[in-house]
Amino acid sequence: MIKIAVDAMGGDYGLNTTVKAAMDAVKKFDDIEIVLYGDEVKINELLTCKERITIHPTEDVLDMGEEDPIRAVRSKRNTASLCVAMQDAKNKLVDAVVTSGPTQCVVVGAHILIRRLPEVERIALCPIIPSIDGRAKLLLDVGANVELRPEHIDLLATFATIVAKEVLGYENPRVGLLNIGSEPGKGRPVDKETFEVLSANKNINFYGNVEGNDVITTPIEIIINDGFTTNVCMKAIEGTAKAMGVMLKEEIKRNIWGKIGYIFMRKNLARFKKRMDSSEVGGAMILGIPVPVIKAHGNSDSFAFYNAIRQAREMVKKDVINHVRKAIEKEAE
Repeated sequence: MIKIAVDAMGGDYGLNTTVKAAMDAVKKFDDIEIVLYGDEVKINELLTCKERITIHPTEDVLDMGEEDPIRAVRSKRNTASLCVAMQDAKNKLVDAVVTSGPTQCVVVGAHILIRRLPEVERIALCPIIPSIDGRAKLLLDVGANVELRPEHIDLLATFATIVAKEVLGYENPRVGLLNIGSEPGKGRPVDKETFEVLSANKNINFYGNVEGNDVITTPIEIIINDGFTTNVCMKAIEGTAKAMGVMLKEEIKRNIWGKIGYIFMRKNLARFKKRMDSSEVGGAMILGIPVPVIKAHGNSDSFAFYNAIRQAREMVKKDVINHVRKAIEKEAE
């Protein structure tokens, strides 16, 4: 039985999404148990199905606006729902952690409380992003490290390749280096060196450079660079998608012809929205630690959070961490 720790208090909507998502998950999967970390009284008020769901009472919460994540994690390591869940993961009392709490607190908690794999010098925040062909892809590191050396990116590329194979089901996923040009020799000195290091990595299928304007359209399954580069890229994509949605609504409402057109196009528009909806695929993974930790978006609804739980289950079920360790050991031989 797979035991998944759920930070019930995290995110913008807290218990209103996490408790329902937990109940939906145990109904769907008969091989999981869920431990809800948070306010026992408030959780019980919403928990109508307790089959394979238990509560671990905690006293505190890491707020979404924490100004000093390191101090917050250290001072609340034994009281906050997220911190207690991570400590239980470190002590192997649970197999995975799912949270929609503050991103930097999740990253800091992974560093301080769970700690990274000895074989990996840096951890990475890795979301699953949509693409034009409907095939999910990995983008990393989107914020755990502002800077990464080529050897760090090399190991994270191996980690991401295993995840793409075991979780996304790709037989031979390709890795692309996010850069300012597609040709070899482009970019900063660190990008050029990273290109050479990735080219020599036998554990990955290195494609080459990928430009920012191709991230959504490229068939490449994994796109990687340091946290500064990929975070800017990801937020530019998110901002563009949001702006397009706003402009489309404005044009539809502009006159009667737009409203009439919407009546005939609403099914197509619903399918378009679904293709770009991150809630369909789950959350961002913390790569580089010995326990699967999934960071759902802060404004996740219960469906999105359910998919984050599903994603955690898949990583445990496929034994992703051990596959990564074996691949890294093989590369070091």
